[in-house]
Amino acid sequence: MRKKVTLITGACGEIGHALIDHLAEQGGAPILTLDLQDMAEGQRNKVTHIKGSITDKALLEQLVSQYEFDQIIHLAALLSTRAEFSPSLAHRVNVEGTLLLLDIAAEQSEFRQKPVQFIFPSSIAAYGMPDLATKSQFPNVKEWEWNYPTTMYGANKLYCERLGIYYSEHFKQLAEEKPVMLEFRSVRFPGLISAFTVPSGGTSDYGPEMLHAAAQNKAYACFVRPDSAIPFMAMPDAIKALIALAAAPADALSQRVYNVTAFSLTAEQFAAEVVRHFPQAAITYAPHLKRQGIVDSWPVDTDDHKARKDWGWLPDYDQQRCFAEYLVPNIKARYS
Repeated sequence: MRKKVTLITGACGEIGHALIDHLAEQGGAPILTLDLQDMAEGQRNKVTHIKGSITDKALLEQLVSQYEFDQIIHLAALLSTRAEFSPSLAHRVNVEGTLLLLDIAAEQSEFRQKPVQFIFPSSIAAYGMPDLATKSQFPNVKEWEWNYPTTMYGANKLYCERLGIYYSEHFKQLAEEKPVMLEFRSVRFPGLISAFTVPSGGTSDYGPEMLHAAAQNKAYACFVRPDSAIPFMAMPDAIKALIALAAAPADALSQRVYNVTAFSLTAEQFAAEVVRHFPQAAITYAPHLKRQGIVDSWPVDTDDHKARKDWGWLPDYDQQRCFAEYLVPNIKARYS
């Protein structure tokens, strides 16, 4: 008999680290994790960990033979900057890996006659503003606006959103009998900032990189202009958003992809917060032409009123609280 579990892919990354702690504390279904990396020592007793790739079809089929997935939280991805250096690999991981998981979720939904819930973190990289004038003219974009990503990562995320909608609403639409379909839910995150994990190559990581460098008394050259503006969110709010969306009644949801946001900052404003808490911080600017172009294509902020209306989304951490209560104390403790 298959064992019912929650499957978390990419579980050793920034979101996975915090999500495992939260789910383990709350109890519920046993957690099965899948990642290319070994699970951190402090979390090994909270999960059953499988070391492997989401693109390994044989491995996924083996897991299907042993487990029934009540819920899949699909975090595994090749992030924006690295994806630009390896676009074919990014497509395999971000799209083909997601498609394999959607197929499994669809198969299990039919087999057990009950939808598998599929939670998919997306990104502001799904947007593509054509120029700075347009970015200034449309500072709060809705989910369906300016979906013209300029990066492989953004294109992957946008396409996977559409795949999730297809599997939830149109899968086997020509079949004689309509199947029980999976239930896809997605949030488009802004730049996420974690106090407990080191930045790992995301294009929005110039913010957290400033903080980590300042806490170690290291100089930092920011790779975007001082006026570069995008939205950010503290990691606890990202976890809150995933949990709240997963818990929302299906009939309360008016769409499958939701913006969530917390606060927007320019790089200069972010640096000012860092200096306020770390007066010795040495921050300069050395814009990287290509990475700057990516950040310029992302909106200043996003319109998340649908998430607030449909499932009660509200961030706990505004700019001031994020720095004063979450980021600075924990990053200081990390390097003390």
